[in-house]
Amino acid sequence: MALRTYAILYLIFLYAPIVLLPIFAFNDGTIIAFPLQGFTTQWFEELWTTTALHDAVGNSIFIAVLTAIFSTLLGMLTARAGAMANFPGKGGIIGFIMLPLVLPEIIVAVSLLVMLRQVLDMDLSNWTVIAAHTLMSTPFSVAILNGAFQSLDPAMEEAAMDLGENRWSAFRLVILPLVMPGIISSMLIAFTISLDEFIIAFFLTGANPTMPVYIWGLLRFPAKLPVVMALGTILVTLSIVLLSMAEYFRRRGLRRAGVEDPGGFI
Repeated sequence: MALRTYAILYLIFLYAPIVLLPIFAFNDGTIIAFPLQGFTTQWFEELWTTTALHDAVGNSIFIAVLTAIFSTLLGMLTARAGAMANFPGKGGIIGFIMLPLVLPEIIVAVSLLVMLRQVLDMDLSNWTVIAAHTLMSTPFSVAILNGAFQSLDPAMEEAAMDLGENRWSAFRLVILPLVMPGIISSMLIAFTISLDEFIIAFFLTGANPTMPVYIWGLLRFPAKLPVVMALGTILVTLSIVLLSMAEYFRRRGLRRAGVEDPGGFI
């Protein structure tokens, strides 16, 4: 009973601020405070007429899509290697790949900025953000895909090779379809992380800001706060949908492999 009460209070504390987003997004007033002044949809309508926002959304989607592809590819290679026979330094290598999970993002962002600008003398652009987001998203992909590969029966791949397939064709025809739900889940998670990430994008973005960086810029203008609330409402809804889809595909992959689900990540 005490644990259930604690969990409910924790969830209320965690998600109560998010509930305020749609409340003020539909409020007919530029002051974010109670009492509400009326119902309006003008802040959502303003989103469709802001060209700078459209450019920022396009940049974020471009970065998020490529981040999802690259991080999932790297995560798949890592999880595949981790599921195969042991090799020297296996634990240390995988632990090193997972290190970004525990490093403060501000430290990673500053370090990457110094390396890219001072050491490599590279111009900041969408590609620098993609590289950094891939670095941060790959551990999540590894965590998701590791479960997918670990749950596979090695006998299935061995049987395919006994029937004349080489290792690549056995992977493509047997292993890949079985882990596809995990791959889709990994891509959705990486896409969501990249789309919402602010700190690294703030340091490494070039002349074309991402959507979170653009939202940060709007906070300097109090009259634009309702627009930020409207945009935040859309982002929260999109994130919930993507995470729900990722969880669905993750559980589908576990059911296909005949593994009992120990609990989701959302």
